[in-house]
Amino acid sequence: MARADKATAVAELKSEFEGSAAAVLTEYRGLTVAQLKELRTSLGGNAKFAVAKNTLTKIAANEAGLPGLDGLLTGPTAIAFVNGDVVEAAKGLRDFAKANPLLVIKGGVLDGKTLDATEITKLADLESREVLLAKLAGAMKAKQSAAAAMFAALPTQMAQLADALRAKREEAGE
Repeated sequence: MARADKATAVAELKSEFEGSAAAVLTEYRGLTVAQLKELRTSLGGNAKFAVAKNTLTKIAANEAGLPGLDGLLTGPTAIAFVNGDVVEAAKGLRDFAKANPLLVIKGGVLDGKTLDATEITKLADLESREVLLAKLAGAMKAKQSAAAAMFAALPTQMAQLADALRAKREEAGE
């Protein structure tokens, strides 16, 4: 590669690191071109999967303020730059790695924090954003319903107490 081509590649990688919500580093040794195409298709609009040279990736990551990736950049490396839902992209990579054991998830970076392979797997185990929001809304509604029931119970209990007091006084002849 000519020096100008390397500088251009580093600039592109740096802009991808800075512009993406997360990046997942994988080893793709042994995968065919057709399998890589299938992986790119399965990631859809959530991530861009690119093969990059380790030395250029190290330089771009350091320039982007991500020095923790140096240890992950060994062997043939491909990077999934996540622009959409991070959980969905992690699930796509995990599922593809299960079906094709030659794809190895090395680790990645999320919001400037370096993640190892187990943390990426934990991220993939999360439910989707929509499901989590629905659960949150359900929990909020349940709390509001409980509060409304409690506030409605106070006047009802007061009325029952007054009625019991009235009945007791009538029995006593007052």
